[in-house]
Amino acid sequence: MLQTVAISGYRSVRNLLLPLTGLDVITGANGSGKSNVYRSLRLIAGMATGTAISALAREGGLGAVLWAGPETGTSGEHAAQGTRRKGPVALRLGFSGDGLGYAADLGLPTPMDIGDGSLFVRDPVIKREWIFAGAFPRPATLLADRNRQVVRVREETWRDLPAKLAGHRSVLAEIADAEGAPEVLALRNSLREWRFYDHLRTDPRAPARLPQVGTRTPVLAADGGDLAAALQTIIELGHADLLHDSITSALPGSHLTIECRDGVFSLGLRQPGLLRVLGASELSDGTLRFLMLAAALLSVYPPGLMVLNEPETSLHPDLFPALGSLIAAAARVSQLIVVTHSAPLVGWIESASGREIGRLHLDKRDGETKLRHQGLLSTPSWEWPKR
Repeated sequence: MLQTVAISGYRSVRNLLLPLTGLDVITGANGSGKSNVYRSLRLIAGMATGTAISALAREGGLGAVLWAGPETGTSGEHAAQGTRRKGPVALRLGFSGDGLGYAADLGLPTPMDIGDGSLFVRDPVIKREWIFAGAFPRPATLLADRNRQVVRVREETWRDLPAKLAGHRSVLAEIADAEGAPEVLALRNSLREWRFYDHLRTDPRAPARLPQVGTRTPVLAADGGDLAAALQTIIELGHADLLHDSITSALPGSHLTIECRDGVFSLGLRQPGLLRVLGASELSDGTLRFLMLAAALLSVYPPGLMVLNEPETSLHPDLFPALGSLIAAAARVSQLIVVTHSAPLVGWIESASGREIGRLHLDKRDGETKLRHQGLLSTPSWEWPKR
């Protein structure tokens, strides 16, 4: 389980350490930095799939996503003023938990990183990476250390790996030595199982509204396009009773129907008072989105971490109790982080979970995202790799 997420130098986040409990909700006003935290988590996962650098490039490169305020922040008493930079230009991302942890330092490329005459001068490069054991990174707990192109792993003593890594390639994406670097491989596999849901499509042309070729689908696609097959997989291999109870609670008297003709799956919903089943193309955005969230949260292959970004979008508040129960049930087998604007949904999640959940309320002060009520004693310990 992740216990701390660390972000430094990304958009409105100058330096942020988030303590996690296993079921956490991130709240805050518009513009407080919730989306930046969500994107940061996706970037961390992207380090394991090799997509983080391209994702940053699509955002405009490192210069477009770096913290734009003064290097040491502002006090609010005076207008922000630029000063001579003392530290390197850096975007730093990391996490720690009850197993392995990870920290990465990304910076601007130099000729040594990309070669003379390269046109890829906007691409950030990875300067340092640490894989470590324990609650926070420090040299004594390091298991793997990447310094620019050189990677070394700790066995009984430190051993340099023969391959030199390009600046745009992460240790997590490149090193897959089960014997020589098992910790790297284990961490990579763990991060690749993380799931993010923020682009569930409910528009008129959404794939979920159309019949789709289906196979057993233990994991709902990021856009929800394989919804019918995912729900049928839950019915046959997973929590059919919990799915039925959730639909009945959210949509009283409704009954899910799934048809398969020559391998093509289609979704329908029988509702009280109607003489025929409504097809997926006829369902409201809120109803379709609720079914997608149910399919994601009741996955027959629960992930180590699932992150939901504003799941309340398009949902009527009457659906919040059922959604809160689904989130609480999923949190018993997976770690969940929910980014939300909805205080009522947070209340239903906490009520259904039967315990106090982690409430991370973000504020923006002087342009900087901060965690409300976080003081010196409540801030997790952390140390970034030095170049």
